[in-house]
Amino acid sequence: MMKETKWRENIILVDADYVDKVAFDLTVNFERMLGRQIPQADMAKWLECVALDGGLRPTTDGERSIQVVLLHQRPQMANFQPGTMAELDGKAFTGPLGEFQLSSVPVEELTTMDDLFIDSMQVIANAAEVRRLIVVPDAEHIYNKVREALRHADDDKHITVLTMQPMQGGCFRQEILGYSLMAALGISGEEITDNK
Repeated sequence: MMKETKWRENIILVDADYVDKVAFDLTVNFERMLGRQIPQADMAKWLECVALDGGLRPTTDGERSIQVVLLHQRPQMANFQPGTMAELDGKAFTGPLGEFQLSSVPVEELTTMDDLFIDSMQVIANAAEVRRLIVVPDAEHIYNKVREALRHADDDKHITVLTMQPMQGGCFRQEILGYSLMAALGISGEEITDNK
């Protein structure tokens, strides 16, 4: 199925189950620290922040297309709004960075999330039309596989991997996943500084 897809120039590939778990952990920790309820993460804001982390900048003509692939086992991202996979699939929104086109891809019984993620990432990274790939894996479990799989990507591809902490090696840029999630959860740096 992934091999027949017509890819856009800019792709965001996400392990949605992992990102939802990290959003939950951040919510629990920051509710204690800040003494207030943290709302669900704003999906559109998070994706815009991820795209910025991946090097995209606002476009003047609005013609840019960003394809978002959400791999999932669970039907719902409980800590995101909107978060229902069926509701997100086939939807799009437009912002200063361009049009974000979302698709949700369930993990079928014949494979695992890890295998589907690595296979999908390799197919996307090797697609001639893809110029920029932003990857949000469960780095705690598959970072070495991600690093190895991206080793053979074309040098002219702009690849960014988002992880919760800096990881060693890799022929790609790295950014910290927590910053984009904090922004989407409505947590500001000033608020954290004021509560120390």
